[in-house]
Formats: sequence, C-alpha cells, structure tokens
Amino acid sequence: MSDAPISDIAFTTAVKAIQERKGSRRGYARMDEKGGWADAVDPDLAAFIAKRDSLYLATATADGQPYIQHRGGPAGFLKVLDAHTLAFADFKGNRQYITAGNLTENDKAYIFLMDYANRRRVKVWGTARVVEDDAALLERLADGGYEGVPEQAIVFKLEAWDVNCPQHITPRFTEAEVARHEEALLARIEMLEAEVAALRGKLASGGSA
Repeated sequence: MSDAPISDIAFTTAVKAIQERKGSRRGYARMDEKGGWADAVDPDLAAFIAKRDSLYLATATADGQPYIQHRGGPAGFLKVLDAHTLAFADFKGNRQYITAGNLTENDKAYIFLMDYANRRRVKVWGTARVVEDDAALLERLADGGYEGVPEQAIVFKLEAWDVNCPQHITPRFTEAEVARHEEALLARIEMLEAEVAALRGKLASGGSA
C-alpha cells in the first residue's frame, strides 16, 4: 500500500513544482500531515450528495482530450452504493456517447458537485465505467417519478475527494429553493394584510387603533 498522500492524485510532480514556485506547497504539505483529503464517503459527503440534483462529470480520451458532461435528475439521483462507490442512472439523450466512449479507453473520471445556494463545491476523483443490461442496478438508481428514461448506469469508484473554498461562487437558487422562500414571504404578507384590514375595520367603526 502506497504511503503517498491522497492528494497526489491531483498534486502531481508538475503541480507541486508550481506550488513550490508560487509559495503554497508548504501549506498543502501541512494539510497532508494533518490527514489531508478523504478517500471514502463519510456522513457529511453522503448528506451533501443526497441533496444534489446535478453534477459535472469529466472524462478524457486515451490521448488526454478532456470532455465535461452535465448530468441532472431529481435530488439524490447520484447514489452512494458504498463508502467507495457512487452511481447514477444515465438517461437517454442526444446519443453522442462521448463519455461512454472515453471510458472504454480511459477509465479515469472526475465528478464536480456544486451547491450554488450555499457556495460550496466538492471535487471527487476516481474511475468510472458504464454498466449496461443490469436491470436490478438501474431499478436501484432510477427514480420512478422522473420523466427521464434510464439507458444505462455510470458506476464511479471514488479514490479521493475534497471541498473547495467558497471564493467566486455566485449564489444561485433552484425553483424549489426560491419557492420555499417565496412561500414564507407570502404567508407574512397575508398576515400583515389581515392585520391592516382589522385595523381599518376598527377605524371605520369608530374604534381605537
């Protein structure tokens, strides 16, 4: 078993050389000494994943040409199968199959999860594979109330994950998040309008406000 820090999956020799030159290497080395990045799903990550309704999946061709694909679904569509395995139903789309093709020749993959409302992002490194003709797995991953038609599954083996700082993340809110805040505001407005109507009624009848 390698004694190399988990962060070495991203902090290659070339990356470390630039960190050294730019003055950040010592800080990241201390981070590794204190435990560094995680290599398994913990309760906090599982809870974060359960609330996500979209993700960005990066793959690359055998010669390194990168490709990033957006995937979405109902909140929690990305499932935690075990401490080292994530998976989601891959719905029928434009049938380009770029991600699927890339994974046949290079299984390295990366998942980027965004929580715009709370300005939080989680980076996940690992490998991925496409699973076809596994009805039991698709049934486990698919949401019966979602309109998308699952064609296959993407199974992701987690090797490392880290949480980024919130800098430069512009807060954005889903319709559901806006609706929750709107509901509270409308209830408040309704209560205030009722109070105003009651006061007007008292004034109109000659009573004291």
